[in-house]
Amino acid sequence: MIRIRLAALLAAAALFAPSLAPAGTTLDAIRHRGALRCGVNTGLVGFSAPDSQGVWHGIDADFCRAVAAVILGNANKVQFVPTNASNRFTVLQSGEVDILSRNTTWTASRDATLGAVFVGTIFYDGQGFMVKKSSDVKSATQLDGATVCVLPGTTTELNLSDYFRTKKMSFRPVVVSELQQIEQAFFSGRCDVFTTDISGLAATRLKATNRDDYLILPEAISKEPLGPLVRRGDWEYFTIVKWTLFGLIEAEEYGVASTNVDRLKAQSREPPIQRLVGTSGDIGKSLGLDNDWLVRAIRAVGNYGEMYQRNIGPIGIARGVNAQWRDGGLMYAPPIR
Repeated sequence: MIRIRLAALLAAAALFAPSLAPAGTTLDAIRHRGALRCGVNTGLVGFSAPDSQGVWHGIDADFCRAVAAVILGNANKVQFVPTNASNRFTVLQSGEVDILSRNTTWTASRDATLGAVFVGTIFYDGQGFMVKKSSDVKSATQLDGATVCVLPGTTTELNLSDYFRTKKMSFRPVVVSELQQIEQAFFSGRCDVFTTDISGLAATRLKATNRDDYLILPEAISKEPLGPLVRRGDWEYFTIVKWTLFGLIEAEEYGVASTNVDRLKAQSREPPIQRLVGTSGDIGKSLGLDNDWLVRAIRAVGNYGEMYQRNIGPIGIARGVNAQWRDGGLMYAPPIR
């Protein structure tokens, strides 16, 4: 009888005890392969785009380099896999990439149905509209009856329909699946309006023969928190990627940058900085890494502010809501302690 009761108690305890996920297959595969496979945009300036030598640049590409530095000790051990709006989630689900770092909006339905999970927000954006200045359109409320270029399979397409229905306006969609083709359609006059995230509009305007001929309208019609995704269930890997993002954000908050990280590691006596650079505590070991994990990422790509200035700054988008929380923005990382 005692043994039966003991067995019942142990079964109940097992039922309600938190489960500890074993080391995941993704992390093992990355280490065995010796490279991180990163799904990126086919070419969006500021986020992920190859230069003439095939070197990828952008804040999304840099984040993958940071993760590679953390896990593999080398920021160059990244295999970039270009994806479009239609195949990006399939590529992640199938295991062709280990992380999707591709200006993707975090939504409830994507969190719930894709078999993937967002690790955080790397850029707060909103959907907007771009027109030719010669159209004399100054507001989105003047777009009734317009022909609108839009990428399929995106939150952009849904937001567009919602906005026009709410405003009791009509539009004619021109749906093109590749970014370069939709940009060509807009510049050639196939559509009156191009709609996507405002950051994307700014990047597209840079490609125009005369960028001053185009106007981004003042309205932002949606919230677009953009962030990286990993497959659901591999929680050890998810935790590492999540805290890499948080670490880069917190590094900016405390002034730890690529230019001073080694000096601060050797000299700083401030407890938050010591935890960031691994001279105090065992955060790295608790993540299954060494305590230099974040130092490697910062050396490779800088803190969040450095990444922003290098990649998003040239597009002409001010920090705004992407500033640190102490400066009135939304960039706020949980404490590394």
